[in-house]
Amino acid sequence: MFFYYCDLAWRSIKKTPMLSMLMVLAISIGIGITITTLNVYKTMSHNPAGNKSSQINSIQLWSQGLDTWDDFHSNLTYTDVINLRNNNQLELKAASYRTGLAVQSENPDIQPSLKSVRITDRDFFNIFDVPFLYGQRWDKSVDSQPAYQVVIGETLNQTFFNGNNSVGETLYLNRKPYQIVGVIKDWNPQPKYYDPTNGAFNDAEEIFIPFSLNEQEEFDVWGNTSGWRFEPMLTYQDRLNSEKTWIQFWTFLATDDDKSELATWLTHYVEQQRNLGRFTDTAKSAAEAFQISDVALWLENNDVVPRDNKILVGLSVLFLSVCLVNILGLLLTKFLKRAPEVGVRRAIGASRAQIFSQYMVEVGLIGFIGGIIGLLWAWGALTVLHAEFNMEQSVTGLDSSMWIITPLIAISTAVLAGVYPAWIVCRTKPSVYLKAQ
Repeated sequence: MFFYYCDLAWRSIKKTPMLSMLMVLAISIGIGITITTLNVYKTMSHNPAGNKSSQINSIQLWSQGLDTWDDFHSNLTYTDVINLRNNNQLELKAASYRTGLAVQSENPDIQPSLKSVRITDRDFFNIFDVPFLYGQRWDKSVDSQPAYQVVIGETLNQTFFNGNNSVGETLYLNRKPYQIVGVIKDWNPQPKYYDPTNGAFNDAEEIFIPFSLNEQEEFDVWGNTSGWRFEPMLTYQDRLNSEKTWIQFWTFLATDDDKSELATWLTHYVEQQRNLGRFTDTAKSAAEAFQISDVALWLENNDVVPRDNKILVGLSVLFLSVCLVNILGLLLTKFLKRAPEVGVRRAIGASRAQIFSQYMVEVGLIGFIGGIIGLLWAWGALTVLHAEFNMEQSVTGLDSSMWIITPLIAISTAVLAGVYPAWIVCRTKPSVYLKAQ
């Protein structure tokens, strides 16, 4: 019976092409705008950590002076990071920040290039489940005893070593030789949750070198540096000794007990630092002067999904509702024109349920066609956003789930708009139209 109703629906659409086209157009425009904003919102609000979201945690400290910042800052000072790295209670821990270095190999045919580099600890790869293609992370001793070792990405390995196993080879960073100890597979979590402060949808780095090299190499900071007071930076050591924040600190807390133990340690740490003359803003107690943020909270605090995006999704839904009202009016016109036909069908035995089902199939078909066209509108709009407004491809790419969600939304919208017109025409009294005939 369903396929019979589909055949009747298609014939009805062909009988009134202009009216049907207007309904399809109204649905497609409403769906196109809604799916465009919904796709961007869905992509930006994705949590790449998955099931480990509550176990991967970043630490923030209330380390500023009086009357300065109103909220916890995402980054930490070098002093605090070093103290946290020395906390032996933490099984997995990693400091992390971004710099940039000139990269070249021993192959003279490949020109040197300036690349973004992640300065971090070996546990970074375990905390964030970074997959390896060749080799492994550097040895644990390197985190305390600096060594010129590097982990590179698969694409970089393809560029400089033709995709071969390059473990043991030498890569030059700012003209200094680094031994390659590992090659990771293509890894580019979106959003870039381990450091959204440098652009939540920027590509992940392809070069990772030990944090322990920081003091002797004096790496530049390619990221946000914030300070709550003026401190002259005449030397690199001035930066390390300052109260400026520029490093993220991550740890893996498998259980609630682990988190409680860390909270206790941090409480004592804040008290200790206050006794040393730091953390002078005492608006928060020692137990309140730190924040252990899981990935979900971290993304929220760093405004990875701007409030404007949520408002745009709401506005697009309202626009779709306006389209729904217009479709309702067009369907009412279309169905009432066919009232004599319905009256005759009722007279020869068709039930109200059968008539209603037929019209629901028809509006569902109109919704499906409108949804497909709306999906094309959305794809075009996302392409324009990427090309003309330089939005990241990771944000403007059409999510695969939208190929299922879009027709469902379109059909549901059309059916919702068609319920009232179909109910009105089903109440038609056969006697009225039989007399007229």
